[in-house]
Amino acid sequence: MQQERHVRLFKNGRNQALRIPKDFELPGDEAIIRKEGAILIIKPVKHHSLLALLATLETLEEDFPDVDEDLLPPDEIEF
Repeated sequence: MQQERHVRLFKNGRNQALRIPKDFELPGDEAIIRKEGAILIIKPVKHHSLLALLATLETLEEDFPDVDEDLLPPDEIEF
């Protein structure tokens, strides 16, 4: 069952706006809006984490060269 709610439109500067009722609230602080004919569609922007992005990358099949331990920094650095 689709929910519907009657809302009032108002002007905010040069933009038309509406208040989104609590039960229609979207997560986050950004949304995407598009118009299909006379219908407006509003979708929340999904921000993906860096870990989710890294999980989509393919595994590297290369061998990395050995690291010369003499070139590594010392364990403790005093300032």
